[in-house]
Amino acid sequence: MTPFTAELVGSALLLTLGNGVVANVVLKDTKGHGSGWLVITTAWALSVYVGVVVAGPVSGAHLNPAVTLGLAVAGKFAWNLVPEYMLAQFLGSFLGATLVWLLYKDHFDRTLEPRLKLAVFCTGPAIRNHGSNLFNELIGTLVLVFTVLYITGAEITATHAAVGLGSVGALPVALLVWVIGLGLGGTTGYGINPSRDFAPRLAHALLPVQGKGSSEWSYGWIPVVGPLLGAWPRLCSTCGWAKRLTEQRG
Repeated sequence: MTPFTAELVGSALLLTLGNGVVANVVLKDTKGHGSGWLVITTAWALSVYVGVVVAGPVSGAHLNPAVTLGLAVAGKFAWNLVPEYMLAQFLGSFLGATLVWLLYKDHFDRTLEPRLKLAVFCTGPAIRNHGSNLFNELIGTLVLVFTVLYITGAEITATHAAVGLGSVGALPVALLVWVIGLGLGGTTGYGINPSRDFAPRLAHALLPVQGKGSSEWSYGWIPVVGPLLGAWPRLCSTCGWAKRLTEQRG
């Protein structure tokens, strides 16, 4: 695969499994109906693991425009590759959301509540307050990108030689997404990823979902703008300052 196709396929897998678990929990007459928030957050974390395992060796598995932006601002990713990565992430997310609709179409048709159908595609607030909703998305993404910048590889202590962890190296990111969902996801559903929310919301608007209702675009800008603000330069400069301070004390 090329980096573009790796980001596309990784994002598609992320959304297929992530949105798939929401469909399994909220839609009528599924095997997992009503199984709850812990099931959703756990499966989303594992879907991140799957996406990173597949895309990581080729593209670095950003799978999130906020991560791509944060790494570019931190000087860890080339700016000329940012548009290519973001396009792949949006396309992959749209494809993943569409596949979930096809897989669960019978259950979509049996579910009468439009908001439950929308919840399969994208996030929504528990309490609608745009100011606090935006702040919550910003903080959740800040925690994500800040921690990603500090994830380190394994090495042999005596020689400082790097040790490859293979697919196990994707586990820290999955655990990070899991704890963000458990700790911070109760307010907005922790979008923390512009492509994860915008592209499926667009799919909801375009697909012939029976009885779907509104795509709620009046809220849809929050899980896009919030994560992008959360990945902005202040975060990365803080990360660099902390590293320099550690080096000086060492």
